[in-house]
Amino acid sequence: MSQPDEIVRPLLRARQVREFTDGAVEEAALDALADAGRWSGSARNSQPWRFIVITDRSTLSEMAEAGMPQTRSLASAPAAIAIAMPHADGTGDTSQPYDEGRAAERILVAASLLGLGAGIAWIRSDVRASMAEIPGLPSDRYIRTVVAIGHPTDAARRPKSAPGTARLPRGETVFRERWPG
Repeated sequence: MSQPDEIVRPLLRARQVREFTDGAVEEAALDALADAGRWSGSARNSQPWRFIVITDRSTLSEMAEAGMPQTRSLASAPAAIAIAMPHADGTGDTSQPYDEGRAAERILVAASLLGLGAGIAWIRSDVRASMAEIPGLPSDRYIRTVVAIGHPTDAARRPKSAPGTARLPRGETVFRERWPG
């Protein structure tokens, strides 16, 4: 039987990719990624998200330009999945942003499992209205998260940190039973 750390290794290897080759992403892969998001858990199974799969180069370029610099990955991505969320209902419920993050992370991990790269592009609040117009969202929806998807460039595949330095040491971040001290 495999060791637990080997079984979860694919999760540890999923990383943000923001530079892509111009190679197309297969429709079957995009469908699988959308389904990975769609099958994410949500509070009370509300499934608040809707996913817009985008492959049109002009749409991706327009979205990249509208939200720079946070959307720079969309400039080279051959595909993206925008997560459309309902506007807050004023109750102070924080489950929807949490559910949105869960779906985005699932798409990111699923892309890694498929041998693709993916990176989360954050849409600032000051550009959300214009960003919503690009894919024609109804007035009760907005986009805060777009997952850029594609084949990573060689530069994007290279580690950003020296081996062993990408994360704080386990002893500084994981505690048993109670906070140390």
